[in-house]
Amino acid sequence: MILRVYLACVILLISGTLFAQKAEPQMQYQLSFPQAEAHYVEVTVHVDQQDTTETTLVLPVWTPGYYKILDNPAHIIDFKVQATKGVAIDWKKTSKNKWTITHPKETELEVAYRVYANRTSVAESNVKETRAFLANTDIFMFPEGQKEAPISVTFQLPETWEHIATGLEKVNQTTFNAASADVLYDSPFYLGNQKMIEFQQLGKEFTLAVATPEGLDEQQFVTNLREIILRTTDLMQHIPFEEYAFIMMEPGGGGLEHANSQAVFTYGSFDFKTDADYKAFLNFITHEYFHLYNVKALRPIELGPFDYSKENYTTMLWVAEGFTVYYEYLIMRDADLITEEDMLQYLSSHFQAIENKEGKEHMSLERSSYDVWNHFLNNDAVSDATTISYYHKGPIIGLLLDLAIRHESENEKSLDDVMRAMYKTYFREQQRGYTEEEFWETVAQMAGKPLDELRHYVETTEIPDYEKYLSYGALELDLTENDDPSTERVERAYQLKRKTPENKLQEEISKALFRNYF
Repeated sequence: MILRVYLACVILLISGTLFAQKAEPQMQYQLSFPQAEAHYVEVTVHVDQQDTTETTLVLPVWTPGYYKILDNPAHIIDFKVQATKGVAIDWKKTSKNKWTITHPKETELEVAYRVYANRTSVAESNVKETRAFLANTDIFMFPEGQKEAPISVTFQLPETWEHIATGLEKVNQTTFNAASADVLYDSPFYLGNQKMIEFQQLGKEFTLAVATPEGLDEQQFVTNLREIILRTTDLMQHIPFEEYAFIMMEPGGGGLEHANSQAVFTYGSFDFKTDADYKAFLNFITHEYFHLYNVKALRPIELGPFDYSKENYTTMLWVAEGFTVYYEYLIMRDADLITEEDMLQYLSSHFQAIENKEGKEHMSLERSSYDVWNHFLNNDAVSDATTISYYHKGPIIGLLLDLAIRHESENEKSLDDVMRAMYKTYFREQQRGYTEEEFWETVAQMAGKPLDELRHYVETTEIPDYEKYLSYGALELDLTENDDPSTERVERAYQLKRKTPENKLQEEISKALFRNYF
């Protein structure tokens, strides 16, 4: 949601006097930007009475979806504490990201500190004279053991900043609700003078915030977003939010999914040089939007509740991320925003990225997920030669699983049914993450049998039997040598192609896979 503010924006948690069923905020934050040009945020927080004599405030060292330990605590400056009556309170650092405060019981605390925010990342805050992006995990602390307590935040904005973009629930013109620290950390803010577009779709409220709108064809772009939303909803048959914000920032790299929004960098303009560039950007937006379902709502059990002080390991990012890559193409094709040939080219790029690299011989897909904390955004020579990315092999296995399920079920079931069933069971009904075994059990249920061979390909470095599985959908790989004489490895085209179906089932699967309804 985006709104106009004139002097200050106050973000307050809903109080118990308004909604008796909700707890009053335990922490009330106030943020101001008197030195925005120097990249500083000034933070004060009121902590309600504590029934202990020690309170430890924790600052996260990572952001969910961005699997890298960050040096957030290094940017906390001038930390100090006093009681609400002005009496100084003792505190000490007890770990790199924890501040332990000693105080009498039933004491209300006033904590103040500054944050230096000058990183360009979807997981780190950045403050400049004309605007601010707050990733939140490097700004806000929570009392250890009390992540579920409500939090309020009050902004005092520079007079020249007019708008706020966030996915948080709007209470009134200047009030938002963060029901817990987890919700706040999953709801970034963009503050400044960005272009604001609001629209409704399927009874939900959407906001598009664009920092650099040059070249934006508003009607076309919103129409394309509507199609992406519609086709994703058709696929998953449910919408897990009431309001959603598309936050599109300045030039940069990458994007990050959230349960009520996405924050993505752009090319710095919507004046795309080619149709392919525009399609690539829509793919990117679709990817982050589908993450609403795959990794946010439907998630590996290890990814929540989060421990924000250390790595959270899982072997299932090849599903959470890899399948999201696969589905961005299916959704875009379903929306008629890419062609069948486009889809073949996108999928081929992943075969090429895996099969022409040495890393496939050293790292399994499962381990690429578990070891992401060692290799995320690490492009050194050793990593390039000895690792693979679940962003590439994940969609390949997604394709092969989809084809195998369709083949074994006579095209009555597909990977779509796996995603819907798991979403219904583990998110909507049980409200928890799924285990690795539960994933494979759901696959077996839809296929009518265990798909042990494909599981073996996930857990080992063995090359999948591409010919066998691709033939289920009348597909094949062009393995023509495309050798680079400067390398010792023999590279091949790995171009995914259609072939003449050998039977009616192959024909039906091929049509269903490529969404040939048009």
